[in-house]
Amino acid sequence: MQTLAPSNLTELIFLIPAAAGLLAWLMGRARRVWAEALALLGAAGALACAAAMLPRVLGGKILTGWGLELRVDSLSALLVLLISGVALPVTLFAIRYMRHRRLRDQQGEDVTDRRLPGFYGLYLLFLATMLWGCVTNNIIMLYVAVEATTIASGLLVAFYWDRRALEAGYKYLMLLTVGITFALFAAVLLYASATVYLPGVNAMLISELRGVAGLIPRSVAIFVVAFFIVGFGTKAGIAPFHPWLPDAHAEAPSPVSALLSGVMIKMAAYALARTVTIFYPSYPPLTMFVVVLGGFTMLLGGVMALAQDDLKRLLAYSSVSQMGYVMMGIGFGTYLGVYGGLFHLLNHAVAKALLFLSVGAVIYATSLRSMSQLGGLGRRMPVTAACFFVGAFAIAGLPPFSGFMSKLTIFLAGAQAGMWAAVGVAIFTSLLTLVVVIRAGQAVFWGNPKSADVSLETVREAPTSLWVAMVALAAVCVLLGVYPQVAYPLLNQATLSIAGLFGR
Repeated sequence: MQTLAPSNLTELIFLIPAAAGLLAWLMGRARRVWAEALALLGAAGALACAAAMLPRVLGGKILTGWGLELRVDSLSALLVLLISGVALPVTLFAIRYMRHRRLRDQQGEDVTDRRLPGFYGLYLLFLATMLWGCVTNNIIMLYVAVEATTIASGLLVAFYWDRRALEAGYKYLMLLTVGITFALFAAVLLYASATVYLPGVNAMLISELRGVAGLIPRSVAIFVVAFFIVGFGTKAGIAPFHPWLPDAHAEAPSPVSALLSGVMIKMAAYALARTVTIFYPSYPPLTMFVVVLGGFTMLLGGVMALAQDDLKRLLAYSSVSQMGYVMMGIGFGTYLGVYGGLFHLLNHAVAKALLFLSVGAVIYATSLRSMSQLGGLGRRMPVTAACFFVGAFAIAGLPPFSGFMSKLTIFLAGAQAGMWAAVGVAIFTSLLTLVVVIRAGQAVFWGNPKSADVSLETVREAPTSLWVAMVALAAVCVLLGVYPQVAYPLLNQATLSIAGLFGR
């Protein structure tokens, strides 16, 4: 039996990185190293809060703050641990990586030291808003938090301030702002409908809305669900609402790409799971729609990834594909399906962050990211090559890496539900993903350089702070593949928080 337990951790987990971000921006203007140190402290503080929450949540507590406005159950705990756990190594990677590319103004003056404090301020604000979205219990504040992540990350996407970055940032902000507005419409409709059954502010609390979702008129509920899927689905990169994703992931600095693909779209998937699944018990056909949407997403993303030459765009489309597995698992609406979907969300977050950091190391060493120009780097960058293949095999679902167990769970859940067509699409897409990553690995790390711009004699392995971050994430990919039981206690409780709604 779960019990409510007030805790300051529910607010500290996002206030610490937010405060660190403000200080990084203010103090970093005097000395850049202060901004870098505060970035590490902010990310480490968030992870410490997430780790402190874990024993209490696993012990059956639901942590609350600001009355019932903040609420951390097992599903929230999974997401905040994942976001902060990925953010710390990515932050370590960012410190050396962001120094490497010198930034100049229109007069050609080096402005790197002047602009980097702003980068770390936005970076920590981005982290804080993602964590806030995962702990809020207010349906309107959930929309506000998701929108806040868009503003912070949009400025990070355009950080390099060149033509391609500005275009990607504009497209990102425009499409996501329009898309997420649908989630606001859904939240307002849901609140207005629930006020008949819930007094005052209770009609805004997600934990209370779960109990009255089945009482909302059918015509209104259909619009609410549709608007939530369009709104949060746009943010999660679900097809056909994904066009912003390849440009944003490609043009953002690699550490930002790692957070965008690794955890931001997972936070949006969390918002979908929190809102859409409360209507599952009353509208069983909804589960089939989510499965079909997941299958379409994974197949389209896999095919588009196969057509890419740019490594970062390839990984971006692969993220679209892998989010399809998460959607499909949750769409099955069974314990096994939801468990597989959440497990794959965890695995993909770690593996995709690792892949973007590996590509970032390649860009650091060569200033290139096109497969048609690269080759032979495995001999000069063995650690980067090994980390890339660990991440690649993990998202492809090869044993003994993490993605194998989560994909297998989703396949078994589909078979258990009798949805063999969905299982077939999922298996085919997994094979397609394997082709994509093997092709990319062969092009970049084997053979000979294909461009005169690459001289293997001048290429060196990534600096220590870069490969330490990559090795840490690679170790998690192997650990979750070899010993998946380590994630079971939290995943089991998080699954029950969703599947328990409809008794499957």
